Amino acid sequence: MSDKKYLLSDLLKQQIQTEYEKSEDKMGFVCSLREWLHKEISPLKHQPIDGVRWVYIDEVVANDYNPNSVAIKEMALLHKSIQQDGYTQPVVVVWDESKGKYVIVDGFHRTTIMKTYEDIQKTTNKMLPVVVIEKDMNERMAATVRHNRARGTHSVVSMSDMVFSMLHRGMDDASIANELGMEAEEIKRLKTITGFAKLFEDKEYSKAWETRHQIYLRKKYEQEQETDTSANSD
Repeated sequence: MSDKKYLLSDLLKQQIQTEYEKSEDKMGFVCSLREWLHKEISPLKHQPIDGVRWVYIDEVVANDYNPNSVAIKEMALLHKSIQQDGYTQPVVVVWDESKGKYVIVDGFHRTTIMKTYEDIQKTTNKMLPVVVIEKDMNERMAATVRHNRARGTHSVVSMSDMVFSMLHRGMDDASIANELGMEAEEIKRLKTITGFAKLFEDKEYSKAWETRHQIYLRKKYEQEQETDTSANSD
């Protein structure tokens, strides 16, 4: 296709330039323009990467379900990479209304570099490139695992902890396996590692498991039944 056909007209570019010069918050104007183009015009608005935005680093926090270890050598290399090449990949986040912050789904180390090194902060005015996705907690965990597994960096320990948490949040084995791209046997092994299976040592894996809340309700019901029985016998 011809590039000329899709070039902005000089008039439109002049109008944008004029509005930019009038704006007191130059970066705010640019971000607003990008967001409008992404949400209102772009035919690829369904792709998160189409809507990269810049947010201040103090608005971004780590999630509380994916423990990250920071290797000094690798972090030094990542710092050098960002120092020389700039940010070439945005951090994946979700907006958490209760915290009033963007919570990291993927990109903890890239965020840590920004928070740690002043020389990097100066290059972006303490702003971090992010893409925002809309996910509930279970979906966030699954997204984090998928990103990490695609890079081959997700450990067995963090994976098992996350599976344990997802089980407690009400997801069944099949749903977790589907979300994380895992086989049923992998889920069973991880349940064993976390001790989740120990909750029902007298039951087979093939039988339905219970969430923590379901266990609580069952025990409460059993206690109530015992109380009623005692009362009736009196």
